[in-house]
Amino acid sequence: MFDTLSENLGSIFDRLTRRGALSEAQVEEALGEIRKALLEADVALPVVRSFIDQVRPLAVGSNVLKSVTPGQQVIKIVNDALIDMLGAPAPLKFDAVPPVVMMMVGLQGSGKTTSTGKLAKFITETEKRKVLMASLDTQRPAAMQQLAVLGEQTGIQTLPIVDGQAPVDIAKRAVQAGKLGGFDVVMLDTAGRTNADGALMAEMAAIEKAAAPTETLLVADSLTGQEAVNIAAQFAARVTLSGILLTRADGDGRGGAALSMRYVTGVPIKFLGVGEAIDKLELFDPQRLANRILGMGDVVGLVEKAAETMDAEKAEKIAARMKKGQFTLDDMAAQLKQMQAMGGMSGVLGMLPSSLLGGGKMKKQLAALNMDERELLRQAAIVSSMTRGERDNPKLMNASRKRRVAGGSGTSVQDVNKVLKMHRQMADMMKKMGKGGLANMMGGLTGSMGGNMGANMEGGSMPQMPSLDPNNLPDLSKLGGDAPADFLKGLGLPNSGPKKK
Repeated sequence: MFDTLSENLGSIFDRLTRRGALSEAQVEEALGEIRKALLEADVALPVVRSFIDQVRPLAVGSNVLKSVTPGQQVIKIVNDALIDMLGAPAPLKFDAVPPVVMMMVGLQGSGKTTSTGKLAKFITETEKRKVLMASLDTQRPAAMQQLAVLGEQTGIQTLPIVDGQAPVDIAKRAVQAGKLGGFDVVMLDTAGRTNADGALMAEMAAIEKAAAPTETLLVADSLTGQEAVNIAAQFAARVTLSGILLTRADGDGRGGAALSMRYVTGVPIKFLGVGEAIDKLELFDPQRLANRILGMGDVVGLVEKAAETMDAEKAEKIAARMKKGQFTLDDMAAQLKQMQAMGGMSGVLGMLPSSLLGGGKMKKQLAALNMDERELLRQAAIVSSMTRGERDNPKLMNASRKRRVAGGSGTSVQDVNKVLKMHRQMADMMKKMGKGGLANMMGGLTGSMGGNMGANMEGGSMPQMPSLDPNNLPDLSKLGGDAPADFLKGLGLPNSGPKKK
């Protein structure tokens, strides 16, 4: 979502760090460019003005201009201001007498019902609380049935549908059912409209009065840009919002809504919807997001995602074989599948510091090679159509065997050759790197997290990611321009930053 903003800010900071000493005029020029980049990202004008006013006195101060690394000092100041703009992390409140009522509000089409299901699943799994979902949407056809289906998919109970009942009465019945059923949380999925009209606001206010929710979360579509900020302000004026859930944060929006909403509404962003699947919901972490916007990556998030998606025992076995120079087609297929579970190459690269990849341009080029779901399925079908002996020893694949595999997988001999070439290149790299640094790439997470990730490029491969101890992570705030040589050396990576003259 923040790719364009990150790229623009990255180019500004690259110029700052290359200049060495900075004058006040140069800092002012950079602040003007930062202002333009934020406006282009759809950040609200009052928010941009406040941000620049906060940064300017710190960035042009003597502590920065006389610093040994003034460019990196400016980056740190901007990073701190971004974190302040986004606000502190704000967890859900569960301190009320059960059941805790959570009310989901927003316009039609913002993803309210799906987000209700996602949040209910999140609360059930992470907070270990019993949740009851209730649909109050009597306006949209099949809205109640949609929530019931989500309940069946997640194993979360939903309030039985009573035809003809008004939203306020449904809310009262849901709260009563929550008390009688011993539920910890009751989630109210309210109706939306195509715009924030008076009728919608009156209904939301009546439901709030009847149900007395502990949490009232505004569900807003991040792709609507500046309009989402206006909608948030209208809801905040009529109901007592406690937080915001931004949907489609994995889309190609410019990100201005996320950077503006806390300032405009005075309430924190609590969750980000990062995909259509029911488990694609993330806690909002301002510091991690600010780091990613400024190209510092989110290594902590990457480690956590690896731990969630990877089979530790299987990864250990693959890593052990890789160290011996053994890398089968089954190993490659497993790595590609795990990479896809982590959001594909673009998802992983988005969490790595730009300096480790030679800057944002390199990251963008690598992400462009990311395979889509269909390509992954095609490659998996090809590997599955091979015999055990062929998967263990691809050298057995002669012309007739390739034709047989292509026929069995519904692909072409050319597709089979691409898979074999990709495997050969990856296997060659594993042999070269078998004893250090890159041999533990994305599989190196097995040391501390028990995880293994694969990486893929069109007909090629990516080096593996370093071992990371979640209790002793590098200070990414120091990675402004050139990545420190000792940091890269410890990862087994070359210093890919700009060469010093």
